[in-house]
Amino acid sequence: MGTAQTPEEMVNDAHAAKLASASRPATPELRQTARLEDVAALANVSLATASKALHNKPRVSEETRQRVLNAAHQLNYSPNRLAQSLAKGSTGFIGLITSDLQGRFSTPILIGAENELRAQSTSVLLANARGDEALERAHVEKFLSLKVDGLLIVQRNTDPRPSLGQDFGVPLVYVYGPSNDSNDCSVTCDNVDAGRIAVNHLISCGKRKIAIIGGDETYTSATDRTKGALEALAEFGLEPAGPLRYGRWDENWGRAATRLLLDQSVDFDAVVCQSDQLARGCIDALKQAGKRIPEDVAVIGHDNWKVLTESSRPPLTSIDNETEMIGRRAARYLMDAINGQPHHGVDYVPCRLVQRESTLPLD
Repeated sequence: MGTAQTPEEMVNDAHAAKLASASRPATPELRQTARLEDVAALANVSLATASKALHNKPRVSEETRQRVLNAAHQLNYSPNRLAQSLAKGSTGFIGLITSDLQGRFSTPILIGAENELRAQSTSVLLANARGDEALERAHVEKFLSLKVDGLLIVQRNTDPRPSLGQDFGVPLVYVYGPSNDSNDCSVTCDNVDAGRIAVNHLISCGKRKIAIIGGDETYTSATDRTKGALEALAEFGLEPAGPLRYGRWDENWGRAATRLLLDQSVDFDAVVCQSDQLARGCIDALKQAGKRIPEDVAVIGHDNWKVLTESSRPPLTSIDNETEMIGRRAARYLMDAINGQPHHGVDYVPCRLVQRESTLPLD
């Protein structure tokens, strides 16, 4: 036997029945997207009672609750998630502000964040600060005016950056470029370990005379990758082949640095290049000198930029920064903070080796 309706339900539903007889659509099932009004009309209850029944609120009899649930099922009704979020004091939106002009790193970070947030019915609003601090601050204020639940702040490189502060009323997570404030939450790649991975891979390929071509020394990614590479070499009692030189992150410097190694008669059988552009330039110079790759000299890059690695001849082994994983993890940490469980400090996501023919011939 069903539970009797409360007096409040009887009054509300009697009024609803009168309205329904005059305004109920003849065939609500035919509407493409059913509304709460359709569910209430089909169940012959008020909007308030239908809402309480669907959200398992008290002061609704079991008989009425079941009638509403049956109507919702018949109409294939899905609650409005934005309305639910607003009722909980949230909007279901987070803001992502990037300073990456090309989208080379921010695009996979965005994809990772969206993949993580999709299951939680949270959407991403995107803005590009174009490397301008004032514009970044303006985007933050704009997103706050839109009542976003939190912010992802994405930098175009892995250099530490100044904190925006903690007085926004919503949590912030810094992505790729970590905040210099340990109270903030940041997620980036482990460039020191990337240097170790590169050297350890070349040693596993039988190489021992390993040269290093660095990128721009003013970036921490260059010095961190060097630190990891030197540590890995030292573990095997080795030193870099030839002098370690830094320069621009482009193919021209990769070619020039390789020619210097060749012209100075440095004995080397492998090269760690701190970017894929450097590696492409290095391969060009080695080929011009009649060197076989990887038989005479193995070459490894960094960033796993597929437009370069897969079109290289031979295809280029590279270290992947796992930017999509960084975006996914940052979004997860942001949702944790929104739900009252904030993270602090810098989380370093391990990089990943992607092996291709430039370091070891594939059968």
